[in-house]
Amino acid sequence: MSEVEQLTEPVAFHGEGPVWSPGWGGLKWLDMLAGDILTLLPSGDVERRSVGAVAAAIRPRAAGGAVIATEHGFAIDRGDGAPIDHLPDAFHDRGLRMNEGGCDPDGRFYCGSMAWDKAEGRGSLYRLDTRRNVTEVLAGVTISNGLDWSPDGSLAYYVDSATQQIDVFDYESDPGLLRRRSFVRIPDANGAPDGLTVDADGFVWVALWGGSAIHRYRPDGVLDGVVRMPVSQVTAITFGGPQLDELFITTSREGLPDGAEPSAGALFRHLPHVKGQPVRTYAG
Repeated sequence: MSEVEQLTEPVAFHGEGPVWSPGWGGLKWLDMLAGDILTLLPSGDVERRSVGAVAAAIRPRAAGGAVIATEHGFAIDRGDGAPIDHLPDAFHDRGLRMNEGGCDPDGRFYCGSMAWDKAEGRGSLYRLDTRRNVTEVLAGVTISNGLDWSPDGSLAYYVDSATQQIDVFDYESDPGLLRRRSFVRIPDANGAPDGLTVDADGFVWVALWGGSAIHRYRPDGVLDGVVRMPVSQVTAITFGGPQLDELFITTSREGLPDGAEPSAGALFRHLPHVKGQPVRTYAG
């Protein structure tokens, strides 16, 4: 696969959660542990907005604005300049924080949690429904990470990074995620699976934390391609651009020694010669 292009300076300490939406004019991503939403402006400059101590995940709302996962729960940005509406906490354990999420085909927003110290099994996956009620849908998670759906909406791909694998669920509107099983196991030497996205052909792309790469898997789980990265901590990916044919890649410098990997924390772009799916929006 072709090379990657660095689009920004290393503007994020822990870059995460890129999302392309025509409704908000292009690409947003997160400096997660700074609590900031970053926007790539047409000039190439980066605009920064704080939403709290942690900005874990973001998706556009069908009614305008965005839904945001914060340190301990969810928030609504109406997009009209009004203050962000922080909903009641999804959990009260201060040793936990939200980490990554996405929207299902029925317009509900999910985000999973993890312990700050990465303790095994302390996290959960939560769902914010369109009436703004929160439900725990999966418990016993260690590092809840990437989540996305197949183009027909019948399958959901999910990462708990500590398991070293991508899992797949069958998806039905009610009750939701069913029949969890392993889709792909990632060898430890390749890095840990992190954020993921599913392209328009149903192929699964996953960022590899510590692996300096992105992998693309066929729907049958066979490795189909590798994108090599110039930094080790690759966190998340999304398709964007007017034709959804550009892959945007976030990276992190969390835990790296001073002076190591100078471009870690930058935003990158790859042209994969395939297209992604339009972003799923929150209907609440």
